[in-house]
Formats: sequence, C-alpha cells, structure tokens
Amino acid sequence: MNNSPENDSEAELLARARQFFAKPWIFVIGVPTMSFLPPEGPVEVAFAGRSNVGKSSLINALVNQKGLARTSNTPGRTQELNYFVPDGFSGNEGDLPPVAIVDMPGYGFAKAPKAQVAKWTRMVFSYLRGRATLRRVFVLIDARHGLKTNDLDVLNMLDTAAVSYQIVLTKADKIKTQALENLQHTTRQQIIKRPASYPVVLVTSSQKHNGLDELRAEILSLF
Repeated sequence: MNNSPENDSEAELLARARQFFAKPWIFVIGVPTMSFLPPEGPVEVAFAGRSNVGKSSLINALVNQKGLARTSNTPGRTQELNYFVPDGFSGNEGDLPPVAIVDMPGYGFAKAPKAQVAKWTRMVFSYLRGRATLRRVFVLIDARHGLKTNDLDVLNMLDTAAVSYQIVLTKADKIKTQALENLQHTTRQQIIKRPASYPVVLVTSSQKHNGLDELRAEILSLF
C-alpha cells in the first residue's frame, strides 16, 4: 500500500471537500442581463454545457440538495446566470462566502425564439470575458455524445478570452466502462494543446454520484 505524502494530501483534500459541500447551499440571484450581476466578491466557478447536458442535476448532486438548481426536460429552461452560495453568510464586508457556483444557460438547441437565444448568448459571453473573480468554467459534456461542434465553438471562445476551463463528462453511467475510458482519453487528446484548458478530464454521474468528490476537490483547490 502506497502511503506517500502525495496520496495523503489527496485524501485530505477529498475529505475536506466532502465536508465543505455537506453544508447547506442557497440560491441567491438569477441574472437576466449583465446589469444585474452581483458585485465581485467570492471566487466564482461556472458550469456550462449544451442544453440538457445535466448541469442542474450535477449541481444538485454536488451539494446534496435535490431541489436547489431547477431541472427540466425542456431544453433551454435555464435562461439566467443562477448564483448559489453556501448558507450562513451575512453579506457584510468581511463575511462573504468563499465560493459561488454559477449555473449558466445551456447553449446549442433551445426551445425559444432565435432572438432570445442570441440575447442569452451575448450575456453569457460578456460574463465570461469580463468577470475577474471567475476562476474556472466547468464545461459539461454528455458522455454518450462527446465533444460536438457547438462545444468546440465554446472552447474556442474560452481560449480566446483566456478563461480557464475544465471538461466534465456527465451521465457516465449511461455507457459501458471501456467506451467511457476511450472517450476520456480521446477528449484529453482533443484539448491537450488548447491554451486555456485544464488537462484533467473528470468523469461524473449525478444519478450514481460517481466522480463528485473529485469535482468537489477541484473546486475547493481553487479557493
């Protein structure tokens, strides 16, 4: 058994992350336009992905609260930047939460007029380019489909804006183990030369709760 300091540190980080995300979380604000953005304060981590990739489900599983982020079978239901923070902070100066999770509107297909979709897109891109406290964007990819053209378009934009991002494969329980391993390897090769990508590809299942501790640890390491 390998009891190296590196393994001890990793185990400690996973345990701390599990404990941190066991606290209650609350929804604080939905941002329909940039003028409604809250003042920059805590570190922010954003979750992006195609419509119905499972963003809301993953956020709920991450914080162990089924109804925190709204889920829907209708693509494009999330139309705002939705902010979530750990409960128990007053909002006074010096008493801010250490991190805020931002659930972003899904891109790609959305059951809404094209003008509305374009409006969401402009808002999201403006947020990504201009938010100094945004530490990382977790780009969610459905493990059944892999990276698609609209995913690559978003990665190109993140590279151009120099916004750090990390790929998270979702719905990993829906495909076989070997296919999942192949997809993880292929995805890593697709992003390895991208300037703003974080090279570790995470694998998760909201339904089976697989990979959630690793994702929690990644977020904890950012603040």
